[in-house]
Amino acid sequence: MTVKDILNCITEVAPLQWQESYDNAGLQVGDLNAEARKALVCLDITEEVVDEAIAKGCDLIVSHHPLIFHGLKHLTPETYIERAVMKAVKHDVAMISMHTNLDNSYLGVSRVLAERLGLKNLHLLQPSEAEPELCGAGMIGEFENPMGETAFLGLVAEAIGSPCLRHSALTGRSIKKVALCGGSGSPFMQDALRQKADAYLTADIKYHDFFIPEGNVLLVDGGHFETEQFTKELIVELIRKKFPTFAAEIAETRTNAVYYFVNK
Repeated sequence: MTVKDILNCITEVAPLQWQESYDNAGLQVGDLNAEARKALVCLDITEEVVDEAIAKGCDLIVSHHPLIFHGLKHLTPETYIERAVMKAVKHDVAMISMHTNLDNSYLGVSRVLAERLGLKNLHLLQPSEAEPELCGAGMIGEFENPMGETAFLGLVAEAIGSPCLRHSALTGRSIKKVALCGGSGSPFMQDALRQKADAYLTADIKYHDFFIPEGNVLLVDGGHFETEQFTKELIVELIRKKFPTFAAEIAETRTNAVYYFVNK
């Protein structure tokens, strides 16, 4: 088994050409032809994740977010990115990242979140022109039975394991049709409005963007990590489906950089 074999099994459902122009998905560190015996899967790569990989004998880390997003001009101990890369190279740990190519896959990040909420009749929120059935941003679907807004907020909080949610003013309407986008999905808010979604769940919504719906849709910000966390299970599932005997596991290291203080 090689690093390339693992990369290829994931790109079967999320080809690298589906990534956004600004992205850096694919091989980050290492040799595609190097042997891969065990993979550690995470949302973000930190120095602690590399330490965990080394301790567990993993020679491959598969992440959602790329560790190297912009060009590195040097490799020194100055930043956690450089230290993580240096440590990975020293211990022959390869790194691959499946970012916006997996975001844009019909079988990717947003679909997993939609299924977690129990939505049915799923289709892409903003399909691509080239492959509208397979590639695009976000997801939209429906509940079998409508529910109240507070019940919906409770469902979301429980599904993503969040202690709190940011949301716009309640609309006073039931929630049946839901649009969502795991991670930063503010650019697709207008798509949710055009398709007359009752609610739009995403993350990283700016303050002034909460005014945009004017009561036409319930905006819910569930947090970036929280709405993308199930990508880890998806990646492991894709690897195990193709290679049932290959050792792939989810990292135990916490990589959510955001903490919440809940005043009780």
